[in-house]
Amino acid sequence: MEEELSVSYITMPKGFKANGVSAGMKCSDPANINESTPKYAILDMGMVYSDTLCNVAGVYTSNLVKGHSLVRSMDIIENKGKAKGIIINSKVANAGVGHIGVEDAAKVAETASSLLGCDPSEILTASTGVIGSRLPLDKMTAAIPSLVNGLSADEEAAHNAQYAMMTTDTVPKEVSAQIELTDGKTVTISGMAKGSGMIHPNLATMICVFTTDCGIESASLKKMLQKAVKYTFNRVSVDGDTSVCDMVTVFANGASGVSIEEGTEDYALFESALCKLSEDISRMLAADGEGATKFVEIEVHGAKDEKDAKLIVTSVARSPLCKTAFFGEDANIGRILTAVGYSGASFDPEKVDIRLSGLLMYKDGAAVAFDEEEASRLLAEHDLKVDITLYEGDAYDRMFTCDFSYDYVKINGSYRT
Repeated sequence: MEEELSVSYITMPKGFKANGVSAGMKCSDPANINESTPKYAILDMGMVYSDTLCNVAGVYTSNLVKGHSLVRSMDIIENKGKAKGIIINSKVANAGVGHIGVEDAAKVAETASSLLGCDPSEILTASTGVIGSRLPLDKMTAAIPSLVNGLSADEEAAHNAQYAMMTTDTVPKEVSAQIELTDGKTVTISGMAKGSGMIHPNLATMICVFTTDCGIESASLKKMLQKAVKYTFNRVSVDGDTSVCDMVTVFANGASGVSIEEGTEDYALFESALCKLSEDISRMLAADGEGATKFVEIEVHGAKDEKDAKLIVTSVARSPLCKTAFFGEDANIGRILTAVGYSGASFDPEKVDIRLSGLLMYKDGAAVAFDEEEASRLLAEHDLKVDITLYEGDAYDRMFTCDFSYDYVKINGSYRT
């Protein structure tokens, strides 16, 4: 049985510690900081760590261009499958700077590992922010002693790690669940993520870290994670751009004393919980899209096959005209229909139904009369839902997205400053 916890933070599983500090990347002038300055505007280096070596697994961006901190972590995860922790910095992506970027990431890990008494390869690295700039190693290495010395299982330290990941995010994204296994013993899973813009499949579409005190082999973790991301992290689109630094990773340290194996009921329970928490974070990511005022869930039913179903939900989710109509609360069903039509999916246009937040607007290939006042009421809600039915087969898919507001252009028109 799975129980989602009302309070969530990354160190809820036994044996994990975390911290977040400022290295002066987000805010280099202390004079600009006052009591009302939010922590996510100050903290820029976060860490999650387990004294016990963990089994780890990850999934990564499919962008052929990959950040150097990510490349280093991918090599460790895929070849060793074990680590103790991860350091994540924001503001500077450590991407597009050549091989020196891998060396810089390694230097960050070496500095932390020397203080922790572990091997540098046991510390993963992740970076997010502006592409094309080197990591400010002098600032980062100066801040690492404070980062390491402040590692704690306390809730505040855990939240600080989350704040340090955030870039244009406006809210933290943290989840936790406790799972009661068949023998009555419990294990805990927690996750934290950053992501607000430059989000689109494939894989993944943000930086996310999961921790668990359950004992699971790395190969099994990877299978679970690949299943979990398919209809969650890999079904989030904010703006149609797949970033270069992104990954989802899971650390399992076994500190609960409980281990599970594939093919068991406990394995299925754990996998189900991981999928549910992944969906929860994915919804948070879409709802916190840059400048977003609406959360939009798009579903397609009755597609010929999985490929066509995915083509359609992706097409609607990334359509600027659909997204601006959601922002303007305009019941412009023609924009949705057009995006379905150019998606590349195969279907009969004379057998298409479209509902917007439950209100039928298009039936059997033709627009239908609908209550404009009811449509306005539904579109004024924060959560919107687009349902598309094709009557071509039984394939289904969904996508989480958001609207495009004026603020999206403002944020991305001056991202470097």
